Amino acid sequence: MKKRLYRSEKDRKLAGVCAGIAEYFDLDPTLVRLGMAILTCFWFTGLILYIVAAFIIPTESEVIIHKDDE
Repeated sequence: MKKRLYRSEKDRKLAGVCAGIAEYFDLDPTLVRLGMAILTCFWFTGLILYIVAAFIIPTESEVIIHKDDE
């Protein structure tokens, strides 16, 4: 089975981007959220990347629906 990147619907705080990335790389979501917070505080690019990812990465239910179509 191929791994798919998606926004989490179970462990979301805002849009589920950090939890989805954590699931994809098999990491703790808190570590990913901390990394994103550090990026946002020091370079402000974290916020921009988060917003872009929230629009580009599909939600978990969208990925599952398309997976069933295959």
